[in-house]
Amino acid sequence: MTSYSIAKAKDNLSKLIDEALAGEEVMITRHGKVVAEIRSAEATVAGHWSPEFIDEIAARAKSLPSLGENAADIVRRMRDENP
Repeated sequence: MTSYSIAKAKDNLSKLIDEALAGEEVMITRHGKVVAEIRSAEATVAGHWSPEFIDEIAARAKSLPSLGENAADIVRRMRDENP
């Protein structure tokens, strides 16, 4: 991860974009605190899950054994047992 002050980022914008395209995390700081991040748009799109992957996860979830009660009922039971 590389970080640049706003002033240095303004002077080196092309370089920062090249770094982001190369997969680097580029942070922009103001007074030493990170205020922005530059990353490749391609990496952002690639970070989304495909519909096939989501379907696979849903199928796995359906194949798991049932707990016998849903999460809301479990929380209510735990709340009511420990006033």
